[in-house]
Amino acid sequence: MRKFSGILLSAGLMFGALLSPARAADAPTARVFELRTYYTLPGRLDALHKRFREHTMRMFEKHGMTNIGYWVPQDGPARDNTLIYVISHASREQAKANWAAFVADPEWQKIAADSQKDGKIVERIESVFMDATDYSPLK
Repeated sequence: MRKFSGILLSAGLMFGALLSPARAADAPTARVFELRTYYTLPGRLDALHKRFREHTMRMFEKHGMTNIGYWVPQDGPARDNTLIYVISHASREQAKANWAAFVADPEWQKIAADSQKDGKIVERIESVFMDATDYSPLK
């Protein structure tokens, strides 16, 4: 049982390290989280998943955005046209600069154009900026 507990503890610590950026033990966290919800046009969710899987996540990292997680609703009708994700930025001001650089990047512009050759993908986007609470495991 002790060996199993040690394995669980090690796995938990590794998972936590993946979620938290490397920083000094007492350094304050200064990042802001952005919750984004994308609603696709009918039949276009697979195209959005393909674009994120093959390009968007890498492009976010290129422009200073940290990928936290990606989800789809379990229940319809939202499961057919909705992608929800969280990214983080160093600050709210940096988020503005990150997005400006991202949309202006010629590589991204080509990716976006190529992915929409069969039609527009996204109908609308909602964005919410969030700060982690002092008791949040993810900061």
